[in-house]
Amino acid sequence: MRRITWILALGLAALALAAAGCGDDEEGGDGGDGTGSSATPAATEDSGGTAGGAGETLTVTADAGGGLSWDPTTLSAKAGTVTLKLVNESSTPHAIEIEGNGVEAKTETITAGEGEVEAEVAPGEYEFYCPVGNHKQSMTGTLTVE
Repeated sequence: MRRITWILALGLAALALAAAGCGDDEEGGDGGDGTGSSATPAATEDSGGTAGGAGETLTVTADAGGGLSWDPTTLSAKAGTVTLKLVNESSTPHAIEIEGNGVEAKTETITAGEGEVEAEVAPGEYEFYCPVGNHKQSMTGTLTVE
């Protein structure tokens, strides 16, 4: 009887450890599902309202000719939920990643399309960049959150 109790206790402990390891330790996730609010393909702030956590959508457009640049390279937003929308009309693959102050989230790689990443941001400065290949060297910007 003691042996069964011991085996049962070990099994329950292993199950508890496995369940504890199932959580995601990164806030924001990868956000690569491509869903969310839309905005015009220019640097815009979606006035979808900041009340109730609606947040802002900011659009970054990759060079339509396939060059390693985007516009704009500086963005600003209010603290809360921010969505960065990447518009890429070229056949050059790009993604957008936001990083800083404990936040790290990115889109999937986009070719001739659009993608979005959503993150909860506190006041401060964040870097956004293209994580594809060596694109970060040329495709980096700053998001200032107030």
